Amino acid sequence: MVFLDYLNKEHTFAKPGYNRWLVPPAALAIHLCIGMAYGFSVFWLPLSKEIGIQEAVVCPDTMGFFAKIITTTCDWPISMLGWMYTLFFVFLGSSAAIWGGWLEHAGPRKAGVVSALCWCGGLVISAVGIVTHQIWLLWLGSGVIGGIGLGLGYISPVSTLIKWFPDRRGMATGMAIMGFGGGAMIGAPLANRLMNTFASTTEVGVWQTFLILAGIYFVFMMGGALAYRVPPSDWKPAGWSPPKATQNSMITKGEVHLSKAWKTPQFWLLWGVLCLNVSAGIGIIGMASPLLQEIFGGKLIGLNLGFNDLTMAQKAQIAILGAGFTGLLSLFNIGGRFLWASLSDFIGRKATYAIFFILGALLYALLPTLGNSGALALFVVAFCILVSMYGGGFATIPAFLADMFGTQMVGAIHGRLLTAWSTAGVLGPVLVNYIREYQIANGVSKAHAYDATLYILAGLLVLGLILNLLIRPVAGEHFMPQKDKAKASDPGLKKAGPEVLLQEAGQLEPSSCKQFALVLFAWLAVGIPLAYGLWNTVQQAVVLFR
Repeated sequence: MVFLDYLNKEHTFAKPGYNRWLVPPAALAIHLCIGMAYGFSVFWLPLSKEIGIQEAVVCPDTMGFFAKIITTTCDWPISMLGWMYTLFFVFLGSSAAIWGGWLEHAGPRKAGVVSALCWCGGLVISAVGIVTHQIWLLWLGSGVIGGIGLGLGYISPVSTLIKWFPDRRGMATGMAIMGFGGGAMIGAPLANRLMNTFASTTEVGVWQTFLILAGIYFVFMMGGALAYRVPPSDWKPAGWSPPKATQNSMITKGEVHLSKAWKTPQFWLLWGVLCLNVSAGIGIIGMASPLLQEIFGGKLIGLNLGFNDLTMAQKAQIAILGAGFTGLLSLFNIGGRFLWASLSDFIGRKATYAIFFILGALLYALLPTLGNSGALALFVVAFCILVSMYGGGFATIPAFLADMFGTQMVGAIHGRLLTAWSTAGVLGPVLVNYIREYQIANGVSKAHAYDATLYILAGLLVLGLILNLLIRPVAGEHFMPQKDKAKASDPGLKKAGPEVLLQEAGQLEPSSCKQFALVLFAWLAVGIPLAYGLWNTVQQAVVLFR
């Protein structure tokens, strides 16, 4: 088929006049869609009363777990629905690891299209699961198939952006991965509006919302995937020269194949660095709203009362502040992805991660004191900085990998490394939630139930700092020989035509006015939804400071 042939990598090489600033909005178009995975919690409450509508129809205590999976007579508890969230990140990491090597050969366009089909198709399957009231279809659709779409969509632009922006690797990946953090900021309020539109006395409006989101996301993701272009081999921006190599430079001058990269100590040190940074952040982000409410209680509304002493009306008041706090954290999650990754272009990736671990450990250790003293503003500021570094860790790691292993196989290596995220996605929430429950069960007040957890998270970051300090440049023995490098370089390039081959070691021609107009349109297409999400989030966050 002509369309399937069009997806092949040889058709994605940029032609003369192409403007590299078209690639970041293409990546954002995909990441802003799949980033809704962070916002799926907006569906938990409506889905937990999908049969009862007003109140959940609780399953009998005698009903077993497997019976609840296929029952059509009672509602699903939130604990069962939450497995979709866990499956998202387990399959994100595993699919990125399994198909990262395929992506390097197939190209970002084909991977982006498969991602769109999986993510949007998973939403459609989940809609069918809601209509038939079969939760296993939600797990399969959004959790497994959608999770595969997350993995391919997440890594599809990474190596492409790094190759287009060798002068600003951190900034380029930060722009794209920023979108993953911002997806929920756009999708969550949109989903709420759609559910409210379709809600009735017989519907909670979720399956209709899934179908509409699937349609919107499919248009944006296909647009982003088809807009991908890759540069010819050894392309570099006009007027830019690679920095001169020094003996202690952390930026390699060779290329390391995936088959060797993951066997090096540097890979596993970076795996540990990412896993510990994510573990320290992901669990506490998931509990941000209840954490703020339980630590400060009535102090949030000017009352010297603990959380358990508040009335239902007062708890409703502080819940609004908790939502504002969560929205504020999402802003810093997004901003940190771009700002910290951009900063790493100037101070280096290793130094950037050293800041994450040193400053992060100090702030986590300080949080219990700030909470116990009632210093709300300082507590919020500390949390915002921590979350910015959590997001910054995701955005900086692809550039760190490119520095260590070269750019040729960085997409595949990044995919393999994301298994650290899958591990942290289980470790972090389990650590935070179970220690909190253990503390409360043993008589610790809710205001102090997080203290031990925060100290443990500080310890994890100290361990991460040690691993970061151990990272050294990759030994030359791991580099691909020139003949192997040429063999592995850009499969399909020779099929792309002489127009591209002539540019292999040269520059693309200056962009035309038409290209400039395309760049403007592309950025507006992703910028307007992002501005919508920012506005909604700021409105929520302002409540915290009234």
